[in-house]
Amino acid sequence: MGIKGIKKEEFKDNESLELLKESGSNVLLTSIDDVINWGRKNSLWPLTFATSCCGIEMMAAGAPRHDFARFGMEVYRASPRQADVIVVAGTIVNKMAPVLKRLYDQMSEPKYVVAMGACAISGGPFFLNSYSVIKGVEHVIPVDVYVPGCPPRPEALLYGMLQLQRMIQTESIKSRKNRNLSHDSK
Repeated sequence: MGIKGIKKEEFKDNESLELLKESGSNVLLTSIDDVINWGRKNSLWPLTFATSCCGIEMMAAGAPRHDFARFGMEVYRASPRQADVIVVAGTIVNKMAPVLKRLYDQMSEPKYVVAMGACAISGGPFFLNSYSVIKGVEHVIPVDVYVPGCPPRPEALLYGMLQLQRMIQTESIKSRKNRNLSHDSK
C-alpha cells in the first residue's frame, strides 16, 4: 500500500510544480532533499488557530468523513513549539495580531502558514464596516497557501494542505534557507 495523495496525472497544475524545481542540483543534495522533504511532507502538524466560523470547517476536516490522518496531517497541536504549520481560520483583529505574530515566532523552522477563509485572506465582510479588522493575515505573518471561501468546505482545506505538501516536496536546502531569510526580514 503506497502513500495516499493526488496522482500527478489527476493534478491540474503540474507545470508550475516543475517550474518550482531547480535544475542543475547536486545528486547527493537532491537525494537528501528528497528524503527530508518526504518526511516533512507526510508529517505536518498543524497549530489550532480558529477565531470564527471557519474553525468549524477546520474541525470537520479532521473528522472521520474527511480524515486528515490519511494524508499525514495527523494531530492538531495546541502548542506552537510542536507545530510546523499554522492554519489561520477566521477574522484577525488588531488585538489578536500580536498574539498571532508571537505564535508564529515560537514555531520551529521550517514553518508554514495557511490562510483559510475570506476573513483570513482579505478581512472578509467585516473589513469595510470595522476599524479593528486586519485586511488579511499576510499583513501580520507571511502566508504560503490561501484557501478561499466563506467558509471554505473541508475539502477545500484538504486541497490547500495537499498544495502545501506539493510545495514542501519541491523545496531544496538552498531554497529553504532563502525562504527563511525572506520571512525573517518581514
